[in-house]
Amino acid sequence: MPYFTRLILFLFCLMVLVESRKPKRKRWTGQVEMPKPSHLYKKNLDVTKIRKGKPQQLLRVDEHDFSMRPAFGGPAIPVGVDVQVESLDSISEVDMDFTMTLYLRHYWKDERLAFSSASNKSMTFDGRLVKKIWVPDVFFVHSKRSFTHDTTTDNIMLRVFPDGHVLYSMRITVTAMCNMDFSHFPLDSQTCSLELESYAYTDEDLMLYWKNGDESLKTDEKISLSQFLIQKFHTTSRLAFYSSTGWYNRLYINFTLRRHIFFFLLQTYFPATLMVMLSWVSFWIDRRAVPARVSLGITTVLTMTTIITGVNASMPRVSYVKAVDIYLWVSFVFVFLSVLEYAAVNYLTTVQERKERKLREKFPCMCGMLHSKTMMLDGSYSESEANSLAGYPRSHILTEEERQDKIVVHLGLSGEANAARKKGLLKGQMGFRIFQNTHAIDKYSRLIFPASYIFFNLIYWSVFS
Repeated sequence: MPYFTRLILFLFCLMVLVESRKPKRKRWTGQVEMPKPSHLYKKNLDVTKIRKGKPQQLLRVDEHDFSMRPAFGGPAIPVGVDVQVESLDSISEVDMDFTMTLYLRHYWKDERLAFSSASNKSMTFDGRLVKKIWVPDVFFVHSKRSFTHDTTTDNIMLRVFPDGHVLYSMRITVTAMCNMDFSHFPLDSQTCSLELESYAYTDEDLMLYWKNGDESLKTDEKISLSQFLIQKFHTTSRLAFYSSTGWYNRLYINFTLRRHIFFFLLQTYFPATLMVMLSWVSFWIDRRAVPARVSLGITTVLTMTTIITGVNASMPRVSYVKAVDIYLWVSFVFVFLSVLEYAAVNYLTTVQERKERKLREKFPCMCGMLHSKTMMLDGSYSESEANSLAGYPRSHILTEEERQDKIVVHLGLSGEANAARKKGLLKGQMGFRIFQNTHAIDKYSRLIFPASYIFFNLIYWSVFS
């Protein structure tokens, strides 16, 4: 019995061992599995895939100290620069600056980045490799704000060639200062410069230069500004000296802008000229129409003040006189003088009427007095003239009371004798009334004011245009 039991256990273990070594059958799903083509198994070798064993690196970044410049301790490393201006965004007269978007490219050689490759002519990387290698520390002199674009990723490109030459490109928007001269504004031209310089390396360590001379600066043909005409772009370079650090290579991007005048003609010059011409209308208004002439003068003065304030609000507070200030203030003086002209006319008219009123009170009846003796109206007659008017010789002197009586009697009796001369006197009396209604100052002002303003315009536009 024990022998038979051992035999059964042995057979059971043998069956379990055989079943465990049999291959498992897949569950039937109703789909027929097609054999794979043989060419899919032949895949290209992915050099970026991390494999077991020692990796093969094309750029030996970890084997060098990139905190030092290339050829450290030797001659200055040449770094070529070229720029492509994408847009000139804005020019601000108030802040005296400009905003520009450009592509800035650097070219240099770093033998530490050289690699041997039979298939790759160059390798291109994004901004992540820039933090691991040496790049020139170029910055913008006199810049107020600048940033590198980062939509949809950092706009930085690094291209390395097998012999170690490097191309480093980035897209930047910079706002820089521009020293403007507004002495001829708005008939002016402005020249602005964007300056590039190495921050840490002097000319003994880094030689910054334009890679292709004047061809290193390229611009988009569609660049335009609303208020300026872009005349030309050009490049220059020179050395800049700092007393504490030394000499540095500095590159300049220069561009000249000429302002469009048509906008200011419509907004400033034409309104100012019209206000001056409108102030001349008061010379043809009756000098006795005080409300009309005063309101017209005040309106033109206030309008000129508004124009001057509006122009200065959009300009920096400079300490010198601008061309537009000369034109506006001279126009303001013409308008103000037209108001003073009426003040003088009104004053002289009041004085004249006061004298006539006193004479009328002194001589109640002078309706028959000849025009040739109307000098008595202003009280400037002499005693000999009064005696001859009354019919007495100049040698015969009368008292004041007798002379007044004789003059009145003589004027009453001499009406018939002078009837033939009344027709000729009508024209003289009519001219005398016109002279009284249109004062002599108004007559002269109608000619002097326009002639003077036209003469001023001829000089102004010949000097500043």
